[in-house]
Amino acid sequence: MTISNLKLNEVTGKYIITSELSSDEIIETAKKLLNNRLRRGAIFNSPTQVTDYLEVHLKGLEHEVFYMLYLDNQNRLIDKEILFTGTINAASVYPREIVKSVLKKNASSVILAHNHPSGIAEPSQADKLITTKIQHALNHIDVQVLDHIIIGENTVSFAERGLI
Repeated sequence: MTISNLKLNEVTGKYIITSELSSDEIIETAKKLLNNRLRRGAIFNSPTQVTDYLEVHLKGLEHEVFYMLYLDNQNRLIDKEILFTGTINAASVYPREIVKSVLKKNASSVILAHNHPSGIAEPSQADKLITTKIQHALNHIDVQVLDHIIIGENTVSFAERGLI
């Protein structure tokens, strides 16, 4: 991976900044590094790895997006994508479209995620209801929902709260 303002120290595996960077350039560089880390086939070793990636991509957006990570039976990443885009406080999510997408990607499990532009990451009743609907829809095709993560000023994991 080549990022013009960074040089990889082959000995330490750490990056050296070779020129001045604005805060926007630092954020874009972080996104590129995380995307490289979460390429197809990447194995999720920890929940922190997933939330770090999602925070960089979803935190601070001015509209809600519903994001999915598609995994194989070894929890290796197959693909990731924004499935639905909404407004400042809601995104319409359709379980039927999720099932179609999961079948197309041949995933055996998924991690759901969405952001709350308000910054308050507490799951709403609507969040809980749609998660249950998605779980039921995917259970029919033997696909497991591993987690639903909400990104706001902080991060809430349904799995960590026992909601999945």
